[in-house]
Order: sequence, then C-alpha cells, then structure tokens
Amino acid sequence: MSPNSQQAEPRPRRRSVLSFMWKHPLVSGVVFLTLFALGYIAYLSRGMPSLTELENINPALVTRIYSADGQLIHELFTFKRIYVPYEQIPEHTVQALLATEDREFYDHWGINIKRIPKAVFVDIITLSFRQGFSTITMQLARNLYTKKIGFRKNINRKLREILTAIQIERTYSKQEILEMYFNQAYFGHGVYGVESAARRYFGKHASELAVEESAILIALLKSPAYYSPINHPDRARQRRNLVLYNMKVCGYLSDAEYDSLKALPVTVHPIEEYSKVAPYFTEYVRQQLNDLQDSLGVNVYEDGLNVYTTLNTVVQACMDSAVAGFMPVLQERVRKNLWKWKQEHEVPDSVFERKSRVQIAFVAIDHHNGHILAMVGGRDFTESKFNRAVQARRQPGSAFKPFLYTAAVDNGYSPAFKLLNQPVVVNNPDGTRWDPENFDRTFGGPTTLREGLRKSINLIAVHLILEIGPRAAVEYARRLGVSTPLRPFPSLAVGSSEVIPLELVSAFGVFANQGIRVEPVAITRIEDRYGNVIYETHPRRREVLSRATAYIMTNMLEDVVNRGTGGSLRWRFQFYAPAAGKTGTTNDYTDAWFVGFTPHLTAGVWVGLDDPEMKLGPGQTGSAAALPFWANFMKCVYDTLKLTHQPFKQPPDVIRLSICEDTGQIATNFCPRVVKEVFNVKYKPTETCEVHQGPRKRSKKKKIFF
Repeated sequence: MSPNSQQAEPRPRRRSVLSFMWKHPLVSGVVFLTLFALGYIAYLSRGMPSLTELENINPALVTRIYSADGQLIHELFTFKRIYVPYEQIPEHTVQALLATEDREFYDHWGINIKRIPKAVFVDIITLSFRQGFSTITMQLARNLYTKKIGFRKNINRKLREILTAIQIERTYSKQEILEMYFNQAYFGHGVYGVESAARRYFGKHASELAVEESAILIALLKSPAYYSPINHPDRARQRRNLVLYNMKVCGYLSDAEYDSLKALPVTVHPIEEYSKVAPYFTEYVRQQLNDLQDSLGVNVYEDGLNVYTTLNTVVQACMDSAVAGFMPVLQERVRKNLWKWKQEHEVPDSVFERKSRVQIAFVAIDHHNGHILAMVGGRDFTESKFNRAVQARRQPGSAFKPFLYTAAVDNGYSPAFKLLNQPVVVNNPDGTRWDPENFDRTFGGPTTLREGLRKSINLIAVHLILEIGPRAAVEYARRLGVSTPLRPFPSLAVGSSEVIPLELVSAFGVFANQGIRVEPVAITRIEDRYGNVIYETHPRRREVLSRATAYIMTNMLEDVVNRGTGGSLRWRFQFYAPAAGKTGTTNDYTDAWFVGFTPHLTAGVWVGLDDPEMKLGPGQTGSAAALPFWANFMKCVYDTLKLTHQPFKQPPDVIRLSICEDTGQIATNFCPRVVKEVFNVKYKPTETCEVHQGPRKRSKKKKIFF
C-alpha cells in the first residue's frame, strides 16, 4: 500500500468524551459543578490560616509594668488583653455565653446546620446579611483571622469563616475553643478578653465575677459601644436581662434567681488608669523597652511581657505629694516676679500663663544598687510629655562645685586648706574675659575649702579651679557619672556647663556609697507571657573614688545642710536625720537646684522655666525654690518607711584631728581657735602649731669662771 493511500488515525476518544458529555447533560452539569466547587474552594483557601498558624495561636497580649513593691503601674498594648486560663472563668460566665450565642455548641463541628435555612431565608427576603448563623467557633475564626478571612460582609467571608471554623474544631477541644474565645472577644472601651473586661468594668478579676456581671459582659458581645454599661446603662440593663432570660430558658437559672437578678441595677466600678502612677517613669521605661525589643526578639505591645521595675510606689507618692504641696507656692512667687516682664512686653494672658509655668525635675535613687525609686519629669504629664529628669540639660550652678572639691581632696588637699576670698580676673581659652564675683558681692581673707563649700563662696571655687586646673574638674565629674559636654573653662567652677538631672543625682550618690558608682537602672527583670525570664539586670558597680575621699566630701556636704546654704533643712523644715547636699543657683535666678543624700537614698530637684530666657526671679535660690521640695519629700519618706537615723560610716583611713584654725597645723593647748577636722591619713598634718607655743622658758646661762 502506498503512503498516499494510508489514512490518518481517527480520534475516537475525544469525540467519544464530547459525545458522551453532549448526550448526558446531567452528568456534564455535575462534573462542571464539581470542578467549579473545587476551584472555588481552592480560591477561598488562598491566604487562609495554615495548619501551623491554627496550632500555634498566640494572641496579642498586654505588657504589664510592675513597681518594685509589686503594684501594677502601667500597661502597654496594641490590643488590651490579659490572657486567663479556662479554669479561672466562672461557670456562669460560660453558661451566659452558651445560652446567648450558641446553645448547641457541644453538638456541632464548627457550623450549626439547623440554623442555616432560616438565616438564608431571612437574608434573601431582606436582601442583606442581617440574619447570622455564626457559631462560637465561627466567631472565634473571625476574631482570630479577620485579615485573612476578609472584612466585608459577603458570601466569600462567610464561607471562609466556615472553613476556618471546621479546621479549628478539628485542631482543638471544645474547652480550648471556649478559652480562646473568652480571651479573644472584644468587650468595648478598648479591652479584649474577659479578664481585661472584668477589670475595666468591675475592678476585679474574671474569676470574681457575679452572675449579673457575667451577663453584662456577654451582653456587650453583640455591640460593645451600643450596650456600654458606662455610657448607656439603660441599654446595658435591657440586654443583660435578655442574657439572664436565656440562661433561665436553658436551665442555668431558676425562676426565682432570674427574677432577683433582673431587678438589680447596672453598676460598674471602673478602675483607676494605671498610667496615672508615675507617668514620667513609666514612659522612661517604655522607651527603654523599645530599645530592647529588637535584641530580645519581642514586640513589647503584643507579647504579654511582665516588666519588673525599680519604682517604689511609697517613695513616688511622697515625691508627688511634695511637688503638689509646694508647687503652687513657688508658682505664685514666680508669677509675681514675672508680672513686670509681662507688662513691659505686652504679652497676652494666655501666652503669659503658658510661659510662666514653673517646671520641675525630681529624681530619687537608691545609691547602693542604682535603682530609680521615684521620678517626676514635669509638673503635669498630660500637659507635657517632655521628661526633664532625663532629657533636659540645665546649668547646675553651685551644685557642680562638689566635683571640683572632690578633685582637690582626692589629690591631697584637706578641708582646712585655705584660699583667698578675693576678686580675680580670668581670661578664658576662647579669649573672653570673666570677672567672677560672690553671690552677695562681698569678699574676704583666707578661707578654708570647708568654709568655701559650706557658704558656696564663688571666689574660693574659682581660685581652686585655677589652682588644680579645669580639666581636673571635668575628669572627676566624668568619673562620677556626668556624660554631658563640659567646657574646661574656669567658669566651670560655678557650674557653667549643662547637666542632666538624673546624672547629677546619680553622681552625688557616689559620695553616699563610699566611692562606688552604680549605674542608674529602671528595669530589673522581664518575663515572657509564660513566665520565662528573658532579661535581667544586675548592679553595675565601679569604684571611682577612695572611701576616704568620699567620706571627707560627705562630711563637708553635711556642713552645708547643718549650718550652710542648705541650713533651712534643719531649722525650717525640721528634718534631723543625717544628711548632706548642695544648693545651686544660676545667673539671674534661671535655675534652682538642691541635690542631697542620706545613708539610705539620694535625691535631687531642679526647678525653672522651660524657656531659659525666663527667670524664676529675685530671691528664688536653690535654698528657697528647690530645697523645700526635697525637704518635704525626704521627711515623708523617712516617716512613712520608718527609716533609721543611722550616721554616715567613717572609714578607717580617715582620722579626726584638732587643728589650729589659724595655721592648719595640729593644735597645741595655746591655740586660741581650735577646730576638729577630718583628714585622709595619707595627707594628715604632722607638725604642731608653730605659732602658738605658749610662754617660752628662759634658758639659764651657765656661769663661767676663769
């Protein structure tokens, strides 16, 4: 047979399939619908939660911040939710949910087939999605995976809910589903989960809920804003009674119980907002958590961390009380002082009110371990979030002088060393000329370092810095913990360079802690949602001064509060516990300071106006404007915590000697003015006074005979 005579092979299979489909349209329809359904299910499944996601549900939880004494002081969250296990949810709360939302919960596998026909009929009649047939599991699917399932009410979203609900039922037990539901549900006013809701509305834990309170919470699920018991108590009562009725119908309540409960009024007891406790401190902690979260691999707003801090709520309450007590007095003084400025500049009342508001930075530290016990960063956190305790940089004035004196004492100068209290002209390294003067514009003769610090004599400090060099003062301030730029000019002797209040307070703590610097710390421990410790701090200690130098400086600073510029602490405020400190006042009364310490804690206050061009006004020195806050605070702390009046410990390498006030040498019985002074044994005087030796005995001349 020739090739041309061969015919092409027929294609009977394709023709037969097409013919079969053509001849059997019913079968064709079934096949088409099956393929369409499979394709539609595949389409719906795109982006749906994976099996891994279903098996590892970690809802966003509140991060809780605690004080050192165990009080909850703040919460951070994207969704305000506190997880609670099923065992801590009252049985009547579960019953209220089942009776109202899903009475056949234990009988279905994710969807309630019986409720679908009615829902479809109502939706067709109304041309809407008004009638729902969602089960608790479907609602949970929607709460968990809204972004994946979809936001818009349509058939696609409903089918995705059904598919996800079926998967959830296959993965979890009924009890686990209920636990997840109670912890996921939104109850209004920004709270998620039954535990947060119980605290928000009733000020109690979920485990403590009464039956009528459970009914109110379940009533909220339908429309949290509409049925809010805070904003709409009448609506909430009506919906609550419907929930109670449902519980009666299901046999969870007797007729008598129902009648009794439905007559009760709707009462709520919203708890105080935690953010009102130490807001500047908790914001400081939040910023530190933000810095830590990348290294810890956590989200501080959703991972349900427990953050334990150093704050002592008793100490903080004393600080808040001191600020509230004296601030109105100081504000009135400053407003009177600024009244002339207002008239000269024709400033409107609203502008004057804002610009004349006195601000404050106040910090207390346990100098033994660096724990920040209390913090105030301004007079009103709601008005200004700027934390002056850790963010402001202000000139410390004479509060800087202890660093200069420390440099001298640590290098062999004794408190008895004398310098002239006389004017001096200083040429700064930048070519400018400086003519320093004392606060009272007086001068005098030779003056000891102790006297210079006690009376805060500027000219003594200037002569001292010229003798030891400005860089020595910078070095010691750095060593004690001041990190801000310090200009090595002679004017540094009177605090011309800016410092941060927290650093200045911490640096003074070195004196109280016998020369040991401990870095300030606010967070002690962080736990994940399961209680595992993921971060922990330990005191970072470093010896920066000898014990002898620290004690001598402490002793000199005790003189400041016993009989110097800080003396009102004793005679006016009647605080008699061992204490030491230093006042500070800058030019034209721009800034006022008092930083001081006791054997128990160190604290410091700055007051001023945010605009450095604005002044506190004449007379508002560190002693008059800042020290009253410190005094009232410290009295409150000592009285409340019952702290002992223990003295500062004198180390063995410090010795007390009686010296002649005139010569600074060891006193004799004939010295007219004798004072007790402390010395480092390495630098103690060894010679007795050469001036006051008493009547000299005449030597008898021997007779010589020839």
